[in-house]
Amino acid sequence: MLLIHSICPDHGDRLAHRPLSQDEPIPVGAVWIDLLNPTSTDDKRVEAHLGISIPTREEMHDLEPSEIIYTENGAHYMTARVICQSDSNVPKLADVTFILTEKALVTVRYDEPGAFGIFLNRVAKPGGCGMQPEAIMEGLIKAIVDRAAEVLRGVGDKIDGASRRVFDGKAAEVEQGSAYQGVIQKIGQYEHIISNVRESMVAIERVLLFLSANYKRPKKAASGFAPEWRTSIRDVQAIEEHATFLSNKLQFMLDATLGLVSIEQNKIIKLFSVVAVALMPPTLIASVYGMNFKTMPELEWQFGYPIAVGMMIVAAVVPYVLFRWKKWL
Repeated sequence: MLLIHSICPDHGDRLAHRPLSQDEPIPVGAVWIDLLNPTSTDDKRVEAHLGISIPTREEMHDLEPSEIIYTENGAHYMTARVICQSDSNVPKLADVTFILTEKALVTVRYDEPGAFGIFLNRVAKPGGCGMQPEAIMEGLIKAIVDRAAEVLRGVGDKIDGASRRVFDGKAAEVEQGSAYQGVIQKIGQYEHIISNVRESMVAIERVLLFLSANYKRPKKAASGFAPEWRTSIRDVQAIEEHATFLSNKLQFMLDATLGLVSIEQNKIIKLFSVVAVALMPPTLIASVYGMNFKTMPELEWQFGYPIAVGMMIVAAVVPYVLFRWKKWL
């Protein structure tokens, strides 16, 4: 699908976006051309309009690290990985290629990251974004960064809830181990989201550093806007630090949860050990009087059996009372 974003004629301070039909020519005033799941025909139309080459899906996926960012025929090609399906338990990273030219910004994507929808709603309002290609680029990057910050905030809230469940959980729930099993599973999911956010921000930071060092504003471009790449770089670095903090917090939770699991397992082992020790004296008594020797005076006693049973009961109760007094149980 070929989406066109151009300056709205009745409101010069907002963008109008709409899909372009196959027979409709690309408007001259289009400042943002968004290629969503483009066909080869869509690629050729944009190439003919701007005089640039559009990478295919396979080329975007198979790019070498040195080919992710480059300049060709005056156009800056930048491929970054953006968080996609962040509302699901297992979000993924979507490859998005940004092509910044003097006439327009071209984005090539085969997924629908939430940041694009947020930015589209923003630019449809008056004053939502500048009208230059570099302004669109900066606005998109800010939307991606804001979305990443929102995802991290949501993960942080979930981590706090999981932490309360472990450390403030009900005793019965904790002793049964049901709290620990769910928390360990959630920790893996949260770490996956955080690692994806960090990987996305590293890619965005590379794009911003490239633009800050290599992007030169066209001399014939209209004045009134200068992209603040450095500000966005600081925002990205702040998110990376937040992701590192959450990752360290998850590691602490994992260590603490595994430690609590070991404590509960030790309680079970201790209980079995105490029971085994408590039953050793009665077992010894029963073993002695179960031996088949001919001369055993106690076998002829009239009250030998109740005395032996009583000795076994006393031998079992005394260790139990002693363990309780020592607070071993």
